[in-house]
Amino acid sequence: MPTPPFRADHVGSLLRPRAIAEARHAHVPAAELHAIEDAEIPSLIKMQEDVGLKVVTDGEARRAYWHFDFMGMLDGMDMETRGEGVQFHGTQLPPVHPVINGKLGFPEDHPMLAHFKFVKEHTKVCPKISIPGPSCVHFRTEPVDVRPSEYKDPDVLFTDIAATYKQAVAGFYAAGCRYLQMDDIFFAYLCDPKQRELRKAMGQDPDWLIDRYAWMLEEAIKDRPSDMVIGMHMCRGNFRSTHVATGGYDAAADAIFNKTSVDVYFMEYDTERAGGLEPLKLLPKGKKRIMAGFITTKTGELESLDSLRQHFDDASKFVDMDQLGIAPQCGFASTEHGNAITEDDQRRKLELVVKTAETIWGEA
Repeated sequence: MPTPPFRADHVGSLLRPRAIAEARHAHVPAAELHAIEDAEIPSLIKMQEDVGLKVVTDGEARRAYWHFDFMGMLDGMDMETRGEGVQFHGTQLPPVHPVINGKLGFPEDHPMLAHFKFVKEHTKVCPKISIPGPSCVHFRTEPVDVRPSEYKDPDVLFTDIAATYKQAVAGFYAAGCRYLQMDDIFFAYLCDPKQRELRKAMGQDPDWLIDRYAWMLEEAIKDRPSDMVIGMHMCRGNFRSTHVATGGYDAAADAIFNKTSVDVYFMEYDTERAGGLEPLKLLPKGKKRIMAGFITTKTGELESLDSLRQHFDDASKFVDMDQLGIAPQCGFASTEHGNAITEDDQRRKLELVVKTAETIWGEA
């Protein structure tokens, strides 16, 4: 079985197969939906293998959201439907809100452990699962929805979030996972001037949050076994091809690169909204790898191989080419709604990821 890190990779989510989408829309019974998912996901895995990827996921096809499903399955967390959803550029998420009602923890029977095992049983390449990072539990939960009195102290809350994710890391390792990705996108959000001002208005120092978020992540992963690779994805929002935030990685680069032992960084770089490549110079020399997201998942237009090679030439001015790889800038369907692309677009994008890796590094 191929072992990570790879030169060609992807963030994790894929457009939902029609049978799954229709079943979810029809609100079929849970057992029937589960059977449909079990029947459809092997085809998603095979598609990834067929394009030449050495790492595959279940496309997050069992989820409605990249983050809320995982969080709602934690001890102490629930999802409430009310009011308005998170505002994206020109649209809104459905009105789902995470709330903390009790002591946080990672249950031994968390359903996504079984989700991972299913992928592992249906592929001969490397199985990977993506879960929301620790910062998501804090950033996406409004202060008023943090209900236990002891969690009004952020240090107590952050300590329990970190402990919960430490349990998650151990749980996935025990399930056979050797490549775990955490989508910790809010490091990038906290580089956005508007998002920073919103946090300040809430009485939160964005730079302090970046530091604390890095601490939580490192607490969660620092004791993992040596054969477990940790990936981390950062972006600025991805819902039906829209976004939330803008701004470079400058404010967070030192924290993510030098205050965590993350192995692989998936970094959005498909538009000017992501800022310049200069922050990459803070990556320490060694085995850490940046998967540069020069290929967008928000549109079906296919990037040219020549333009991608130029992007990597530019990136190599700040980080050694041997510490680079390529992945799309984000998932293709961070929610069950999917981005404004087709399944053919999705496949061509993944084929381009593999072709670019083979052209630049001679391997995927």
